Amino acid sequence: MVKLRSDNMKFKLNDYIINYEVIRKDNKNLYFRFDENCTLIITAPQFISDVEIRNLITKNSSAILKMYEDALQKSERDKLFWYLGIGYEVTFDNRVKDITFEDNRITCQDEEYLDNFYKNECERVFQEEIEMCKKCFSNLPEFSLKIRKMRTRWGVCNTKAKTITLNSELLKKDVSLIDYVIIHEMAHFYEGNHGKKFWAIVAEALPDYKERRKKLKLW
Repeated sequence: MVKLRSDNMKFKLNDYIINYEVIRKDNKNLYFRFDENCTLIITAPQFISDVEIRNLITKNSSAILKMYEDALQKSERDKLFWYLGIGYEVTFDNRVKDITFEDNRITCQDEEYLDNFYKNECERVFQEEIEMCKKCFSNLPEFSLKIRKMRTRWGVCNTKAKTITLNSELLKKDVSLIDYVIIHEMAHFYEGNHGKKFWAIVAEALPDYKERRKKLKLW
């Protein structure tokens, strides 16, 4: 059951106390989303009243609860340093020279050292996996690798420039998921769209591509 307290912009949902914020815009519809602080952001039309908003929160409580629990899980994941599908707690110690992995903990000098390690590993791991994935294709054109952080894509294939761009966030994923993205982008050198021919090419290289694609979307 939802119990609302509009004075301090909070409401109780099951055992959770959820903060919320209303942003009024010239929208026709009302939208719910959670930000990185697990605050419910409600984008609402200008004309809708606070009472109507609270009624809609109550009406959509089940969906909001699921969104909130997903946001909590993401928040917990984001506290860790993710590397090849494993989350590590990080300890900074300026006395150490090299980065060390022990169980689920990483120790290194400082945040700058960790950032440089991550960038270098993107280059190394992605290039190694590209060389492995090339064996799945014949007559693959020569191409160059680009790496950058992207918000909405894991990879991009530019057939004219003969480049494959991989999202640096991919290094956080298991190697099997990195390989799926690489295979996917390589397949675009043979088929530009995502039609049946394209997925047949991907399936020939990765028979379990659907399972890998599903895991990549869920994580």
